[in-house]
Amino acid sequence: MKLTLRNLRLPLADFTLALDAEMSAPVTGIFGPSGAGKTSLLDLIAGLRRPDSAHIALGETILTDTAARLFIPTHRRAIGYVPQDLALFPHLSVRRNLLYGHDAKTDATITLDPVVEIVEIGSLLDRPISAISGGEKQRVALARALLASPHLLLLDEPLASLDHPLKRRLISYLRCIREEFKIPMLYVAHDPEEIRALCDEVIVLEKGRITMSGSAKEFAAPLS
Repeated sequence: MKLTLRNLRLPLADFTLALDAEMSAPVTGIFGPSGAGKTSLLDLIAGLRRPDSAHIALGETILTDTAARLFIPTHRRAIGYVPQDLALFPHLSVRRNLLYGHDAKTDATITLDPVVEIVEIGSLLDRPISAISGGEKQRVALARALLASPHLLLLDEPLASLDHPLKRRLISYLRCIREEFKIPMLYVAHDPEEIRALCDEVIVLEKGRITMSGSAKEFAAPLS
């Protein structure tokens, strides 16, 4: 499914996020240094922020069109978002975190059991969030985003706080998710190894502008 961004403009503290792009790869990497505008871009796509101007469409569905004064609220965008802080509910069990908002979806195409199996969290379901590890929390956050039956999955540096062996394991889960559910992903990272391991295409952001794009398999991080 193609994501279209046209005339996207959002003033930030030190620059304006300004870009035009079309993304249709199964997994598109968004690469760049801290403060380049990567998270702000995901927030605009998810509907968590309003741009000064933009036309944002997912397939044939227009999500934001400032010229037409159209803005679809976040909960109606069919987008799963795993932010850097994971946004899990610490007072709920793993199971209740996963099912938060899912039980009310009568049109859900993704159900609990296959998601739990793929990310291997069956033994964690009755534990409180405070009693599981960082890597386990990452898997719970991924599973919860999938249970929204999204048309697009946004991942904001999901492996940034993990050590190298755990990163490799989480990448294997993401590959399984990609193959099983066929949901396109935007994957934000500042580690080129993650981009090459998981993504098909890559877009490089610097100070709110696209400075490079192309195949992720051939991607070499630009020199600073």
